[in-house]
Parts: sequence; C-alpha cells; structure tokens
Amino acid sequence: MSRSTTSSLLYGVRASPPGLLREANPPAPRSPRLLDRVREAIRSRHYSRRTEKAYVHWIRRFIFFHGKRHPAEMGAGEVTAFLTSLAVQDKVAASTQNQALSALLFLYREVLDVDLPWLEDVVRAKRPQYLPVVLTRDETRAVLQRLNGVPRIMALLLYGAGLRLLECAAGCV
Repeated sequence: MSRSTTSSLLYGVRASPPGLLREANPPAPRSPRLLDRVREAIRSRHYSRRTEKAYVHWIRRFIFFHGKRHPAEMGAGEVTAFLTSLAVQDKVAASTQNQALSALLFLYREVLDVDLPWLEDVVRAKRPQYLPVVLTRDETRAVLQRLNGVPRIMALLLYGAGLRLLECAAGCV
C-alpha cells in the first residue's frame, strides 16, 4: 500500500490526486449584504414582519431610484429627491411617504450609523381633507328651522331622542 492510501485509511484524510493544487487559506467570509443587515437590525428590535417587509421594500426602491448606488454614498439630498419624487410624480398618500421616510431614517440611523440632517426641503404629500361626520349645533339648528309639519317633528325626534330613521317612521304611521 502506498503512503497516501495508508494515511487515508487511518486518518480519514483523502490524499489529493497528483497535479491538483490546494488553496493555502480558505477565502475570508464576506460581510453581510445591506438588506440582510437591515433585516437583522429590525429583528433585533422586535419589529413586526410586516414592518420589516415594508422597510426593505422602501430601501430597495430608494436604491433603484438612484441607479443602484449604495446608500452609504448618498445623503440627505438623495433622500429628499426620493421623497419629493414620491409626492410629486407618484402622488402617494402622506402616510405612504411617511412610511418611506421612516424606513430611510431607520436605514441611516440604525444600520449605517449616519445621522441625516433634518430634511426641510422635502415636498410633503398632502393629507386628504375629510368632511365632518357630525353637524355642529348651529348647522343642526339651521336645518331644523327650515323644516315644517311632520318632517320637522320626525327630525326633532331623531335628533333629540337619538332614534333611528326606521324607528321614528314606524311610530309615525
């Protein structure tokens, strides 16, 4: 038996065939990718999976918006451009823009350890104006004063007693 065969039988080591070169040192492990670091930071803070998914989405979209540049190479100007684009070109809701801002602030503060100066030049998405659900006292008084007869009595009962329309109508028949 040859020496290489003997050593492989005794020690479980396989001899390399002649002419095959082996690397002296294995390659060094690569540092985690940016989005993996983001996921790790989110999980270590016990954020929900949906928050993780949303933040990773906005960070990825930010990177693609700037031509796949690394966020460490960018700063407040690029963040401002991205958020303004969301409001102006994409016409997103204010809450959507705020979510994207939160994701980017998390990226820069918690993952990259960079403090962005306050983003004053961002064009903010407008919040929708909601119509009031309940009439004010003056509005109610104005409506009741314009009614006469049975409709006025029904409206006064609806308003004063808190009756539903069908309850009031059933009592008037």
